[in-house]
Amino acid sequence: MSDDPRRPEPIPLTVLTGFLGAGKTTLLNRLLRDPALADTVVIVNEFGEIGLDHLLIESVEEDMILLGAGCLCCTVRGDLVAALEDLLRKRDNGRVTPFRRVVIETTGLADPAPILHALIAHPYLSLRYRLQGVVTVVDAVNGAASLDAHPEAVRQAAVADRIILTKTDLAGGDAADLRARLAQLNPAAPIDPPDVPAETLLGGWFGLDGKIAQVRDWLGAEAVATSGQRDDQGQDPGAVDRHDAAIRSFALTSDTPIRRAAFEMFLELLRSGHGGAILRMKGLVAFADAPERPAVVHGVGHAVHAPVSLPGWPDADHSSRLVLIVRDLDPGFVGKLWDAFLGRPRIDSPDAAALSDNPLAPPGF
Repeated sequence: MSDDPRRPEPIPLTVLTGFLGAGKTTLLNRLLRDPALADTVVIVNEFGEIGLDHLLIESVEEDMILLGAGCLCCTVRGDLVAALEDLLRKRDNGRVTPFRRVVIETTGLADPAPILHALIAHPYLSLRYRLQGVVTVVDAVNGAASLDAHPEAVRQAAVADRIILTKTDLAGGDAADLRARLAQLNPAAPIDPPDVPAETLLGGWFGLDGKIAQVRDWLGAEAVATSGQRDDQGQDPGAVDRHDAAIRSFALTSDTPIRRAAFEMFLELLRSGHGGAILRMKGLVAFADAPERPAVVHGVGHAVHAPVSLPGWPDADHSSRLVLIVRDLDPGFVGKLWDAFLGRPRIDSPDAAALSDNPLAPPGF
């Protein structure tokens, strides 16, 4: 309860995080169908210049999305603090319907420490929002590899108040080793299946009790990074790009429908030759045999799921958009491969010659 009767009650806020491809959007879609999440704002914090996650939730109106359960969603690819402040201004000025809860779905590459520090220590946000908890989604198939290779995945698991373990049916067992590792990283967090009720998932409040000591250290480091201090080169540590320079996001697009066979061959060549470099792949594709029903494409590493057709386009843009987040893979190389399979080959680099002998490469490439 607020000590000042004139001050609005803090709005509960939940951070939904998890590494690329873990299943955050799938979980969020299920939660938003629950009446317990009516009058909720969802903030989708995406990595890259072209956003898709919000389109896979529902329909868009400028930077705000009206969801089916009376929820709003805004997409953010910039300053999350500014977005949260702007959301409060809109609510206070009556420009959006008053909401009862906020859920932030972070990009899979997010280090959660800066987000948590902002919510806890920001002089204004800490008065208007109350951090209800961190829910981290972990993929039973790729979770161990993500923890091995990416510090962000480790931090996401360690700061969680509750962990959701997905894809256990695809892991070929009960993922006992991964469960044990997660319990060591975060002894206090329950590990639940994806069908946990929304009220259970979003209950409680964020706290440090039971979490490993490093969590407090990470939040303390954020306090230093945002204090205005400068490093030896005179830079603000809080302004430094936190992502590995080898990780890049780019989009492949097509204004004309794509032949299904050509697209499948493109995916097979990319998956078989460079699957280890693909951290995440997600897109909407217009196939030539059904351009009015876009197909949703998902992939992580060497695993590419069968496209699933939607009943219609989620926005006015009916072009194919495939967003990839990769590590140590040249976007220019992938772009040339894409152009070739779409029938617009460009033989202007050594990459083309290297692919010309591949039996899956299209004629003339």
